[in-house]
Parts: sequence; C-alpha cells; structure tokens
Amino acid sequence: MLAILMSWTDWLNPEFILQNGGFWLILLIVFLETGIFFGVFLPGDSLLLTAGLLCGTVYLDVTIYQLMGGLIAAGFLGGLAGYLLGSKAESYLIGRKENFWFRKKYLMIAERYYQKYGNAAFVIGRFFPVSRTFIPIVAGLVKAHWWKFVGFNLMGTSIWVVVMVGLGYWLGNQFPNMVQYLEFFVLGLILITSLPIILAWIKQQRKRKSTSASV
Repeated sequence: MLAILMSWTDWLNPEFILQNGGFWLILLIVFLETGIFFGVFLPGDSLLLTAGLLCGTVYLDVTIYQLMGGLIAAGFLGGLAGYLLGSKAESYLIGRKENFWFRKKYLMIAERYYQKYGNAAFVIGRFFPVSRTFIPIVAGLVKAHWWKFVGFNLMGTSIWVVVMVGLGYWLGNQFPNMVQYLEFFVLGLILITSLPIILAWIKQQRKRKSTSASV
C-alpha cells in the first residue's frame, strides 16, 4: 500500500525509499530498473550505494550478505524479465507510441552499446543508466543466445551489486558520521550517477547542431 501511495518524485529519492519502504521495496525497484522499460527513471547506483551505507542500521536492518544476495537475485530476475519482454513483445515495442516512460531512442542507445561490446555489454552496461534497463530488452529483440545471456546477466548483476553496495558499506564503516549528512550524500550520488545521461544528451545536441549546420 505504501508503494502505491508514494508520489513519482519519492521513487527517485533513495533516502525516502530506504526509510519508508525498506528491504523489499529496494528489491522491487532494482527488479524494475534492470529490465522493465518504465523503470529507466528509477534510482539504481545511488540506491545501491545508499543501501550499503545504511545496511545494519535502523533504516535497513539486514546483514550485508542478505542485502547483496537479495539485490543480485532481484537484478538477475529483472534482466531475465527484460529479455523475455523484448523477445515476446517485439512488434509492440517497435510500434509503441512514445510517452514520458518510453522513448525509442533508449532502445537505440542500448542497441549501439550491445553491438559495440557484445556480451560484455551485460556486465559493463550495468554501471550506466538507460543501458542497464534496455540492454536486456535489446538482447531479447535480437534473440541473443539465451544461456550466454543468462550467464553474463548473472555476472554483470553480481559485479554491479557487490561493487556498489560494497562501496557504500565500506564508506559507512569508515565514516560512521556520514549518516548524519545523508541528504547531501544522496544528492551527490544522484548528480554523479546522472552524469552519463547528461553527457550523452550534450553529445546528441552537439551532433544535431552540427548536422543541421552542414545541411
């Protein structure tokens, strides 16, 4: 019920999610953000780092092993769901009208990323917004080898979770007072993790301007 009542801006705030939704809501968000197209706007990196920072506190009363294990499972299943979505709903996605939640350019970005890096994209792409959500869908669209996808999906999810949660957990242990400045920490994380999207947008705008000038 709480998850339903949350406004869309609350879904972007890792601190609010952790303090009000807890462990199971984190798992749901990671599942959606790693393979379901409307999850592209949900916090991924910042949520994992903040979860690691608050692990074992009153905000997130689970062990680091429970946290990592649950997140790996959620991210892995999200990737599988994305693959199946792409493979079963190809005509629907290609013909779907664009809206706030769905942009075909996201599929194009993920497709170029997949073409460039191949199966390694399932690992590298976990650390980049948009790619993290849409690469599994693109893998389904192009009918990537199922078992190879499963293996690389598990590998990419595990590395992503261990690195991001582990870093947050280490920071929480090294700097216990950081929890008192959680708002600033989260704001900094959101800005840092948004950089790839901002840089990609700037690059696209420059390319569009140069194309218009050459015509």
